[in-house]
This record gives sequence, structure tokens and C-alpha cells, in this order.
Amino acid sequence: MPLPKISVITPSYNQAEYIKETIDSVLSQNYPNLEYWVIDGGSTDGTLAILKKFGKKINWLSEKDSGQSEAINKGLKKATGDVLAYLNSDDIYLPGTLKKVGDYFSTRQSIDWLTGDYQIIDQHGHLTPNHWLITTYKRFLMSIYSPTILKITDSMLPQPSTFWSRKAYQKVGEFRTDFHYVLDYDYWLRLSQHFKLHYIKEPLSGFRAQPSSKSQTDRKTFLIEGERTLKANKANQLEISLHKLHNYLSLLVYKIWE
Repeated sequence: MPLPKISVITPSYNQAEYIKETIDSVLSQNYPNLEYWVIDGGSTDGTLAILKKFGKKINWLSEKDSGQSEAINKGLKKATGDVLAYLNSDDIYLPGTLKKVGDYFSTRQSIDWLTGDYQIIDQHGHLTPNHWLITTYKRFLMSIYSPTILKITDSMLPQPSTFWSRKAYQKVGEFRTDFHYVLDYDYWLRLSQHFKLHYIKEPLSGFRAQPSSKSQTDRKTFLIEGERTLKANKANQLEISLHKLHNYLSLLVYKIWE
């Protein structure tokens, strides 16, 4: 079967330090059926000059928006691919990722949602000290995955390694713009109500962990939004309580490890 068309969306705002590396990681995939959109929120730090240098190699627009969710939704509306994904403007795809994803979708029937492993990298692109601990734990969680496990452990799916079909997008719709910290988690919860999750046991992306990241700088709001999306996705009180406990223990372990 022919490889499916993959549409990748990069939401961006003032990420001039990393966005070239992000774009290069997508274009260097040399995937034959790729559509790539960079949706910028009106950056003022030199991002636009970088985007212009890529010429017709990428599609992009820059205008003010309300945040990451709106940028992704704009890209999804423009996307024409059979398989959809978003890659943040400081993360990267590892070599060969899109070919692996395309092969997986083209050789299996009834697949609408796919994830893989990932690497955790620092500002310089090196593996972080806690990379092994976190990725090993997430691989364990994937080995016991169920929609209930997803509710308890909000961050088990690596966002930059996750892809879904146009059919899935048409079913669950856009990303919620009232979530700024758990927009991906909310989307996974909605997908889990309708579709089976498939898993590639290989790292597909590099997730850049930064001290200034949203989930690190405002942990309280992150947790509040997590509880809100659980309630919106019909989690029971036990699942919500276990979710809080898991977050607390995870944060404690990460701090000890660091």
C-alpha cells in the first residue's frame, strides 16, 4: 500500500533558539508524502526571519493567537493529511520516524491512534540525567496500558511521538482552547474513548525538557487543569484520587533523582 500523507503542525511563539532544529528534524525525514505547517503566534524574537529562510520548503503563517491550542487548531484546519501530529517548536523528530509511522499506518487496518517511545533532551540536545528513569517508567506504563491507566497517569504518552488519523480527528474534534497545560492529555483521553492505542517500541522523538517549560513553572495550574479534564472525561472519584497520588509521587521521585 502507498504511504499515507502525514501532516505535521508546529505551533510556535518566540522559539528562535530551537525552531530551526525542529524544522530541520522534520524536513530531514525525507518522507515522500509530507505536509508541514508552522503556525506562529506573532513572534518578536527572530523566529520569522528563520521561517523565511526555508522558503517554499515549509508552509507557515504568523499572526497573534490565544495560545498553543488555537495554533494547533489552525494547523489542523489547514492540514490535508491522512495522519496528523503536532511537534512543538523546541522538540525534534528522530531520524526515520515518519517512515516508521507511515509504514505502520499503511500495513495495518483499523489503526487510528499511534504512539512510540521518546528521548528526553536538554537545551543542548543531550540526554538529561533523568532520561533513563522517566523513559523506563513510561515504557512500563505502556506495557499495561488501558484507558483507566491513562486517567491515573496523565503523562504516559509522549506527545511528540503520538499520531492520529483524520478519522480520529473528525470524531473527537479540535483541541480545547481553555486548557494551556494539559491540552494533549485531554485529547488523549478523548481519543481513548473511541480508539485503540497502538504502540511502537522505539524512540520516535526528542522532547526538550527546560526549566522554563509551562508544566515546571506553574505546577499548581497544571494539576488543577488535570483534574478538570478528568472530570470532563467522566473519570470517577477513585481515578481522580489515584491521579493526584501518582502526580505527587512522580514529582517527589523526580526531585530526589535530580
